[in-house]
Amino acid sequence: MKNLSRLTKVSLLLAVLFTVDKALGILRQMLIGRQFGLSAEYDVFNAANNVPDMLFMLISGGALAIAFIPVLSEVLTLEGREKAWRVFSHVLNLAFVLTALIAIVVAIFARPLVSSRIGIAPGFTPQQIELTVQLLRLNLIATLIFAVSGLVMSGLQANQHFLFPALAPIFFDFGQIFGALVLAPSEPYRFGPITLPAFGLGVRGLVYGVIIGALLHLLIQVPGLVKHKFRWNPGFGLKTREVKSVLRLMGPRVISMFFIQLVFIMRDNFASRLNPGSVSALTYGYWIMQVPETLIGTAIATAILPTLAELASGNKLAELREKVEKAGRSMLALTIPIAIIAGIVLYPFVQRVLGMDPIDTQRVTDVSRVFLLGIIGHSLVEVFVRTFYALQNPKYPLIGAAGVFVLFVGFAAIFWQPLQAAGIALADGLAFAIQAAFLYVVLNKTLRERILLLPAFLRGVAGALAGGAVAFLAMRFLPSIGGGLVTALLAFVLGIGVAALLVLKDLRELVSL
Repeated sequence: MKNLSRLTKVSLLLAVLFTVDKALGILRQMLIGRQFGLSAEYDVFNAANNVPDMLFMLISGGALAIAFIPVLSEVLTLEGREKAWRVFSHVLNLAFVLTALIAIVVAIFARPLVSSRIGIAPGFTPQQIELTVQLLRLNLIATLIFAVSGLVMSGLQANQHFLFPALAPIFFDFGQIFGALVLAPSEPYRFGPITLPAFGLGVRGLVYGVIIGALLHLLIQVPGLVKHKFRWNPGFGLKTREVKSVLRLMGPRVISMFFIQLVFIMRDNFASRLNPGSVSALTYGYWIMQVPETLIGTAIATAILPTLAELASGNKLAELREKVEKAGRSMLALTIPIAIIAGIVLYPFVQRVLGMDPIDTQRVTDVSRVFLLGIIGHSLVEVFVRTFYALQNPKYPLIGAAGVFVLFVGFAAIFWQPLQAAGIALADGLAFAIQAAFLYVVLNKTLRERILLLPAFLRGVAGALAGGAVAFLAMRFLPSIGGGLVTALLAFVLGIGVAALLVLKDLRELVSL
């Protein structure tokens, strides 16, 4: 460990904690899958999350975080922590008030947001629409909490503190698991002599679990604020240079995130017109893809952003390009083999972990396999977008996000009926792959030197083919153990081990990042 760079250690720390988060997420989805399956009720829960999620991502989540960290890092470097916390307080106050005002408007107009032709779920039954409206309004409470908690994550990351922000999603999982384990079920869970209470709230219990998780998400980060001597300041600082810089960067990012969130809304819009359970199948499939994408793309990109911002503020573009190149190579070396090998071994995982019948298992597996192919584009977009924001150049991520939305709707309109939910997943993968290619080309021109990724891409493909062949043979010829789940895990490990031999050079880039 002594020979590892600080960025590598941070990336590994984040990967470990993100792994814990995803393991808890698997437990959560196992509980939910066994209770609700691909049901119309769970479709409602997933659809009701869309607008609150959009509100969070547009303000204090993805939009402000990426726009905020470069500015706050610059203030920390040049003017010290006291000034940085003053800027942080002003932006936090602004974000909370803005979120509250928009949440009130969303609550008032929740019904047309759900039921209109271009709304969230126009294909739902009247009963589903009514429940979706109720859950959407309830979800806004969690959104208000996240308006604060999301910015606290950014503030701590700008201070190069990653532990508590990485723990926050784990504590959010605890709240959600409590909702799925205690609040939602009508029949109590029993663990040996212990019988848990069962409140029988159904999907409403899942929403209450989200609210509890949001509170825990915020509270676990408070010790980090204390450690770094945070002091809250009133006011919005709208006339200060720093807040103006954040808002200048945030404007394009808000529009970018708006387009990205529209993809999720249109995804459910299309799916609500298909067979019941299609919204849930897409949610499960996207979640399965997000497990490795978070461990690779999000972990690396999150760890590298403050460093990229420091290099950009010092005009050290050659070093910045080198960091991006190493991150991109590592992502390709990991994501391409994982996409193929995970797709091969996936069926027993879905069947055993989510407890679905063969028909629903196949539906979720088919959608997940298509989503997994899109992990490459999703991961590269993570680091390319953050690079542009480190350079304080948000124009091209905005153009890319708008393009993703247009491409997604176009591809989905072509594929959703003949391929059903898998066609919607295919539209998502194609749109993000094109966005990644666009950002890559423009970033090369911006840095005036090419980021060399093609050799790593080819090695990743070779590793995927070799590892995939081993995984396929293992699934075919090894005896079925644990209902096929243990066999699938063994096949995955064997396949990844073979693939790693072919991408070892690129994996070393991660160690030196």
